Amino acid sequence: MVSKRRLLREAVVKALFQLDFRPDDFENILSDTLNSLKLDDIKGTVEKYLRSIYEHKEEIDKAISEHLLNWTFDRVSYIDRSVLRLGAYELLYELDIPIEVTLDEMIEIAKRYGTEESGKFINGVLDKIAKLHAPKEKFNL
Repeated sequence: MVSKRRLLREAVVKALFQLDFRPDDFENILSDTLNSLKLDDIKGTVEKYLRSIYEHKEEIDKAISEHLLNWTFDRVSYIDRSVLRLGAYELLYELDIPIEVTLDEMIEIAKRYGTEESGKFINGVLDKIAKLHAPKEKFNL
């Protein structure tokens, strides 16, 4: 059985993916995402994540861009970009989630929705973000 956390993360990734195509339609995408969830108890967290990622998008994208070796942000596939945004958000702003949990979850989601290489790519970028940008308290979880 898939955990509630995984369902939450996958819902967020799917919404972020849609936002790349419809960046001015945040409220409708949020509403559609929340309405599609079968578990009511994760809706509040999904909304919190999406609103926070949307609010901190520039900082999140900057952190990702800084760690793309020989790659530009625009060349990253939409699904990998969505997974990276969620992973970077969790690493930078969710202080109660251990770094290893975020990395493992993002790799699994990337493998499921991305390409054969997505897992390694996501791991490499997020690992650098974690080491250089994650708040100090996350290293003690």
